[in-house]
Amino acid sequence: MRNVRRFIVLSLAVVGLAVLPICSAAFAQEAQQVDGLAAIVNGDVITYSQVRQLSGPRERLLLSQLTGQELENKIREARELALKDLIDRRLIIQAFKKESYQIPDHIVDQRVHDIIRENFGGDRNTFIKTLEAQKYSLGEFKEKELERIMVQAMRSHNVKAQMIASPTKIEDYYRKHHDEFTSKEEIKLRMIMISGQKDTGNAQAQKALAEEVLGRLAAGGEFEQTAQVYSEDSTKDNGGDWGWIGRNTLATPLEKFAFNMPVGRISNIIDYAGNYYILKVEDKRGGTTKSLAEARGDIEKKLIQEEAQQLQERWVAGLRKKAYIRTF
Repeated sequence: MRNVRRFIVLSLAVVGLAVLPICSAAFAQEAQQVDGLAAIVNGDVITYSQVRQLSGPRERLLLSQLTGQELENKIREARELALKDLIDRRLIIQAFKKESYQIPDHIVDQRVHDIIRENFGGDRNTFIKTLEAQKYSLGEFKEKELERIMVQAMRSHNVKAQMIASPTKIEDYYRKHHDEFTSKEEIKLRMIMISGQKDTGNAQAQKALAEEVLGRLAAGGEFEQTAQVYSEDSTKDNGGDWGWIGRNTLATPLEKFAFNMPVGRISNIIDYAGNYYILKVEDKRGGTTKSLAEARGDIEKKLIQEEAQQLQERWVAGLRKKAYIRTF
């Protein structure tokens, strides 16, 4: 029976290999950290340097974005989350060892080989020198990779192999998340804008100019060339070309006209905020919604992933409840 269980876990471990990337910068940072006791988990120690190694990328991002008390609060939060993650990892590794599962050496060796190939162009010497420069031995690196494989294997082991999402759940999700299956509606727009006041302050003359421009277009004038001559907005030199735009780009009155116009149609003069606008929609895309049949596969996959995550979280919560955990 134990051999059967061992085979199951090892198979899951192999599947999990691809999601365990190397992060060379993290090793360099860890080697420089000042140690201290962060937590004890059933007798296993977690150090401050391990916490800061895990939270380091998040902290560097925060340092580039925030300052003062907000920065301090966010860094504290990042370290608390990192410590929680490390505690959970340690509990999972302890559960792995308690079950007497094993990961053969060749699994770890293959993982190291993949890292050298993917991150160092297959150059083993460069990989070894990188570890040495960061004060890591190959044995220490392999130990870390072994623990990552253990965690992934145990998480996968607690997910049912043949999980399914019921038709009722799929239909309910589709009904509640209809917008998720509707593609973004966009139009390819050209616009001519004529100021209502201009320098002369003669609004009537400017409106007459807008009517003249509309007449030229109605008589077959090219919209692009006409815009280059008469338009007064920032797209004038591009022939009034706004490119592809979505909703909430234009002012509401202009958007209402633009998104309801047929492709190729030129609008009448739109008087808005003291200016005169003439629009042309050259193309449309999006705005269509997948049917339930088309979306079913994606919904089923998402629901199964969510259920698997919930199963894993409940399992880890059970490990926490039974464990002796002390933080400092």
